[in-house]
Amino acid sequence: MTTSTNTQQQATLRKQVGQFSGADSKKSIMQLFNTFIPFLGLWFLAYYSLNISYLLTLFFAVIAAGFLVRVFIIFHDCCHQSFFKQKPLNHLFGFITGVLTLFPYLQWQRDHSIHHATSSNLDKRGTGDIWLLTVKEYQEASAWTKFRYRFYRNPFVMFILGPIFVFLFQNRFNVKNARKKERWNTYFTNISIVLLAGATYLLFGWQGLLLVQGPIFLISGSIGVWLFYVQHTFEDSYFEADENWNYVQAAVEGSSFYKLPKLLQWLTGNIGYHHVHHLSPRVPNYHLEHAHEHSEPLQNVPTITLKTSIESMKFRLWDEETKAFVTFKEARQTKSTPVIKGDILKKNA
Repeated sequence: MTTSTNTQQQATLRKQVGQFSGADSKKSIMQLFNTFIPFLGLWFLAYYSLNISYLLTLFFAVIAAGFLVRVFIIFHDCCHQSFFKQKPLNHLFGFITGVLTLFPYLQWQRDHSIHHATSSNLDKRGTGDIWLLTVKEYQEASAWTKFRYRFYRNPFVMFILGPIFVFLFQNRFNVKNARKKERWNTYFTNISIVLLAGATYLLFGWQGLLLVQGPIFLISGSIGVWLFYVQHTFEDSYFEADENWNYVQAAVEGSSFYKLPKLLQWLTGNIGYHHVHHLSPRVPNYHLEHAHEHSEPLQNVPTITLKTSIESMKFRLWDEETKAFVTFKEARQTKSTPVIKGDILKKNA
């Protein structure tokens, strides 16, 4: 296949997926109802059941955590201006869902936009992504950097301590180059979180606040970080230096299709169709599955399941020679013969 043909095929694929862009107001409103009402109901039941049985409270809290993940997907779509047609509505509900999920709307919107523009680009890592080193970078790093990296990539740190640090502390501060509007959005988000926590404390006491909000926060936070991690850390992923990096390939081969059971797919707002989302971020979550099914080239994208996704836990470094994730042990061994991966788009030619 010639380069021009491949480029044309990529443009055609983006056009196919782009047809599903744009919010459907009825579906968006319906999603607000079938997400917020169950979440708030479960939230109240969790507090109410504290006087009955804490096991019952945990039961409600676990389910509420699942719905809070769904709330975050709405927040995520608002950041992409894809949940509502009207920009003010995206800003309003982005702020509200940001308060509930402990994320400042404008700050995360900026970081996440950078993530989309640089995903799988080895020369533009560092904003809105998970810390990743190549084998060569790790081998040449200082002992202190190696220690910090190993600590960071430890599953307990990444999926338990990480969410606590990022959501509770890191999200409370502006970055140095933040614009005035972004700074004030972070301040108002922080104030709103304090007011909401204060109201909950007055109603249910500090013990109730910790016993209910603690599990909801930890479970939903861990799920959120896991989803983000596994959607870019999987076997046969794609990473390239800037001169070889391609947006469509980064989306199709560097973002996974996480095929989940229907209930989990619904709770996670179809975010498992992450390859579609990276191809066209303006496709709202409720159109992602349709976009995937109606684009023939996407039927060959990297697919992972709950079972196979567990394997991604062992991936620690990216080997530029073999173009694959490796463990720390494998990185110490002799490098294998370089692997040249097939282009998914070429397979459909």
